[in-house]
Amino acid sequence: MVEPNQKRKTLADMVMSEETLIVPGVFDMVSAKIAAQEKHHAIYMSGYATVASHLGLPDAGLASYAEMVERAAAIAASVDIPLIADTDTGFGGLLNIRHTVKGFERAGVSAIQIEDQEFPKKCGHTTGRRVIPVEEMVQKIEVAVESRTDSNFLIIARTDARTSLGLEEAIDRALAYQTAGADILFVESPEKESEFAEIAHRLDAPLLANMVEGGRSPVLSQERLQELGYAIAIYPGTGFFAAAAALKAVYAHVGKTGSSLGVKNSLYPIDEMHKLMGFEDVWDFEKKWAK
Repeated sequence: MVEPNQKRKTLADMVMSEETLIVPGVFDMVSAKIAAQEKHHAIYMSGYATVASHLGLPDAGLASYAEMVERAAAIAASVDIPLIADTDTGFGGLLNIRHTVKGFERAGVSAIQIEDQEFPKKCGHTTGRRVIPVEEMVQKIEVAVESRTDSNFLIIARTDARTSLGLEEAIDRALAYQTAGADILFVESPEKESEFAEIAHRLDAPLLANMVEGGRSPVLSQERLQELGYAIAIYPGTGFFAAAAALKAVYAHVGKTGSSLGVKNSLYPIDEMHKLMGFEDVWDFEKKWAK
């Protein structure tokens, strides 16, 4: 397995390259393993999808630090590529931020995202989001930067100000978070392609774009994002939504017909699933120690 510090160095180097890094969202160890198998260079632990799949709850500040850091540690350990983790508001005040940074770094995560929403937070592509005063978020970023032990453990500062306070306020906040030491800036929910362009024009720092199908922002191609200068494009819900749609179709078919015969959805071959889950290692071990 690749050591956490090497994963962090790899991610830091990719962020500084000229190519937009495409990062799929994952929500459990199976989705993480499949993303790695498909040669992705990094993965993103989506708060929305992880809370939904793990707890069956909405992404509304209901998951605890302990629940999320435990999930992040399991996902990070399951693959040899860097993991970016959504840590919402940092799970509280300044002391909580320090605890969050140290805990997620120990968990083997390569970068965390902290947002400037009031607690309890809401999903970035829903309405009713409120942000804390910029001075409070600046302190959170300063504490986060000071609390890490590895400089390659990247701090992503997200602002949700665009929807309620406008693009200008969101850009001003991003600039303040950059000054506070954030490594990557994330302006959530631009509403037009021209806004993505304006953000990139105004902010001289590595930028993250959030691509949510059916959300408040348009989904842009990798080529366009690279042309604009974005370092990372995350697709937090794509795999999760696809999995949910497939489950709905398959379960409906089995319920209606009483059998899986004739299922039109592609099913992951069982022998390939055995390989993905590591059964070959189990069989080799048993063969070696069989008496």
